[in-house]
Parts: sequence; C-alpha cells; structure tokens
Amino acid sequence: MPLYMDVHHLDGGVRIDDVATAHEADLQTQGAHDVSYLRYWVDEGAGTIFCLVDAPSPEAAHTVHREAHGLVADAIYEVKEGS
Repeated sequence: MPLYMDVHHLDGGVRIDDVATAHEADLQTQGAHDVSYLRYWVDEGAGTIFCLVDAPSPEAAHTVHREAHGLVADAIYEVKEGS
C-alpha cells in the first residue's frame, strides 16, 4: 500500500495534546477506509502537523481526517521510506 505524508497548517499554533486527541479519532475511524495512520509530528508554535499514513489513496486518507475530526490536510504527498 502507498505511504503518504500529509501536512496541516493551523493559524495561531497548535497544542500537541489536541493533535493526540485528533490522532485517536483517526485511529477509531481508519479501519472503515483501509487506512492506517502510523505517526505524527507537531511544530506547536508554527501550527504545523505532519501525519504518516498507509492508505490506498490520498483521498482515503483525507476521508479519515474529515470524518474523524474535520481537520483535513493542506497537502498530501506520496513518500518512500528511507533510512
């Protein structure tokens, strides 16, 4: 399955605790769409969130975020994992 990195930009910053709550909602929703949200990274001051996800398509990843909490990504990139 393809691997994607999505990027969110939120004005005014973001708290990592709020992102953790949203991630938990993704985990509860993802199974219905054959998606697996794996990890996330947060720059609290800049309001930037990065999510790593296995998904059949960018649209499936987008759907999980939209249904789980409404915080859809500004961009989704297909990525290859390196070391």
